Amino acid sequence: MADLAKLKADLAGIAIEDNPAIVKQKSRDFFWYSPVLKRQLDHVVGDLVVTPKDEAEVIRVLAAAHAHGVAVTPRGAGTGNYGQAMPLAGGIVLNLAEMNKVTAIAPGRVVAEPGVIMAKLDAETRAHSGQELRLHPSTANTASVGGFVAGGSGGVGSIRWGGLRDLGNVIRLRIVTMEASPRTLELSRFDLHKVSHAYGTNGIITEVEMPLAPAYDWVDVLVGFDDWMDAVRYADALGNEDGILTKEIATVAAPAPFDYFLRHQKFLKREQSVVIVMVAPHSLDAFLAFTGREKGEIVFRADTAQDLKGLPPAFELAWNHTTLRALRVDPSITYLQVMYPFPDHQKKVARMTELLGDEVPGHLEFVRFDGKVIPMGLPMVRFSTEERLDEIIRIHEEEGCPIFNPHRYTLEEGGMKQTDDVQLAFKREADPDGLLNPGKMIAWEDPNFDYRAKKTFLFPGLQAAG
Repeated sequence: MADLAKLKADLAGIAIEDNPAIVKQKSRDFFWYSPVLKRQLDHVVGDLVVTPKDEAEVIRVLAAAHAHGVAVTPRGAGTGNYGQAMPLAGGIVLNLAEMNKVTAIAPGRVVAEPGVIMAKLDAETRAHSGQELRLHPSTANTASVGGFVAGGSGGVGSIRWGGLRDLGNVIRLRIVTMEASPRTLELSRFDLHKVSHAYGTNGIITEVEMPLAPAYDWVDVLVGFDDWMDAVRYADALGNEDGILTKEIATVAAPAPFDYFLRHQKFLKREQSVVIVMVAPHSLDAFLAFTGREKGEIVFRADTAQDLKGLPPAFELAWNHTTLRALRVDPSITYLQVMYPFPDHQKKVARMTELLGDEVPGHLEFVRFDGKVIPMGLPMVRFSTEERLDEIIRIHEEEGCPIFNPHRYTLEEGGMKQTDDVQLAFKREADPDGLLNPGKMIAWEDPNFDYRAKKTFLFPGLQAAG
């Protein structure tokens, strides 16, 4: 049992919080999107929240925690959905919120500390040079850039730029290792995948360098279709219109938009499925022509709406904000993460709709994946039992639709991150005692785990790159 009094003494001068209510609050993320994770993780709590203000204090915290054998779980803004920031072994919750400075902006790139909120980062780069981040989650107004890299996969902008797995979407990371004398390491190129979407198991991110793109006053548009598959076909075709610049294309099947998008409900019909689009102003005329040809009904345009007061931006109807808005109306709702592989993705969407119907209302996010436009599914699930949830997952996989399971908190079981010899070797180098976010990497915890098993991972291993 660690001597927390001695640990706190070693951290004198660094902000420490041990009030049980605040420690519990900072020990939680959005794991409760999953009824399975809520059952498994609801009791999890750290012992202390430590809030460093700079990299030097991060180094002090990790050195002291290592000396006392105390686990450290990094936390950005706590907006992750898979229990990424849940301290399974107690110990220190490393709150990086005060490391929130944008330190450099240049053509095509920005350097920032990990705790910068992504909307604030975009505001600074827009004001400085008319640029914005390529990618951000639907939680951009609350999520931190370091948390996005360590726990996210893609989001708004993925229709143009792909995901965080794609080379070029992160330029450089600076991390601190968990050793008796912590080191700082600079990672770039393929080495970035040792840390991206690794939940802080392989080092604490203290600096992020990200690419920027030209910023636009994106126009939010909702397009209605009486038939779900017409909406899917339209969104797929729009994503392949190379001359029309979009930042977001999503589809949500009726009646979910009417039932759950309450602030936009006055624009919607219950029987209509909706396509959510963010389009650049200079592409709007072409977009309108395309939509007219495809017989989509434009039910909302932000640039012509009489009153936008109280209306969330389009991206806060998409990605996991879709699930969040459903949960606020129906607490039994949960979700899945599905890949519909190219080139039969439309047929696979239709097949899953035929098999599961309104038990699994459709929600697709169109992204660029290995150079092809495909829908990644975030379908809502009307949850009944864990057994039925497992059955729904099995049905998807038997139909050739791989699942990245959001009801698992480990890297490997979720299907997002593949562990291989390169990842394990880096873990041994950066965290030899296994004190960084323990319990999240099965291949480290269980020497008998077969991490070479063939399955689909969103972030593939690094063996080939080596």
